[in-house]
Amino acid sequence: MNAAQNLTERIGPAHAPVLPEHDAIALWRTATVDDVDVIHGIHAAADAVDHPTWVTPREDIADTFELSHIDHTRDTIIGFTADGTAIVFSSAFLHPSRAGTLTVHIGGAVHPQWRRRGIGSAALGWSHARAREQLAEVAPTLDPGEWELEIKVYAEESTPDVIAIAEPLGFAIERWFTTMVRDMAEALPTPPAVDGATIVPYSPDRALDVLAARNDAFRDHWGSLPTSEESWRKFVDGEFLRPDLSRLALDADGAVIALCLASVNEADWEALGATHAYIDLIGVVRAHRRRGLAPAVIAASLEAIGQAGLQKAVLDVDTASPTGANTLYEGLGFSATERSLALVHRL
Repeated sequence: MNAAQNLTERIGPAHAPVLPEHDAIALWRTATVDDVDVIHGIHAAADAVDHPTWVTPREDIADTFELSHIDHTRDTIIGFTADGTAIVFSSAFLHPSRAGTLTVHIGGAVHPQWRRRGIGSAALGWSHARAREQLAEVAPTLDPGEWELEIKVYAEESTPDVIAIAEPLGFAIERWFTTMVRDMAEALPTPPAVDGATIVPYSPDRALDVLAARNDAFRDHWGSLPTSEESWRKFVDGEFLRPDLSRLALDADGAVIALCLASVNEADWEALGATHAYIDLIGVVRAHRRRGLAPAVIAASLEAIGQAGLQKAVLDVDTASPTGANTLYEGLGFSATERSLALVHRL
């Protein structure tokens, strides 16, 4: 049996998904670039209930319509009521990495006023079928070897309905994540000096160097795959990243060996009730771990956030991180607040 046949057997039935049927939905259709605001509207209504301390930026949705590995005309469906109101969407995006793991991320939302009627189950079922189809389409192109095949759904702890509709499809909870918040009114830690390392602000000319450091640092983190240059550019060249609040650690030769990247989305300030920066990424390349670089770049970034007059700093952490991140962040004054989870269907 060749590799493609083996993967095909593992994936199982992978026919093109059939649009769902539901009494409340007069029209199901796939998405086009003209649907950015439609999808964002559903997101906004769901965000206010599911995670009221932060919002989904319209820009993040628009970016997905420009990424080469996503085709919304095949990957996303939207459901409309008889009066033309969009109340549900669901997407399945195959990650572009081919580094031994194929991962499809399923995301979506049902407008809170239309929940617990089976609409979410119908939409998720479609995306799950689309995910299988995506895996089956790429399987013949893969080199022989051991491949992990996984479909993932992320959810807030406050939305147990997601668990209830995902588990019958073969999903199981594998990981928990915690949001942590630091009050910037508290005394800041003194950035520790690290022999042989220099802490500097992030600068756009180092974008690809930082990408390489990020991919090395996260190689052994759960669920992490190499970020493509295309996706990375959307992040670092986007409107939210704040180079002035972000910090890099450089070795004596100027190579990036650690990073702490922070962004600011002012639309989140009202939701959280405080001005704040969100720390998107913290990483240390594996050859330089256990030198104190993580607390050094974080402390330096926190110092910049404090000097910018922001009231809080926010980050998310894997509760089972191999680097002991929870303890590190607690030591830097962060406290746990909300939790989210990852459900995975492994094939």
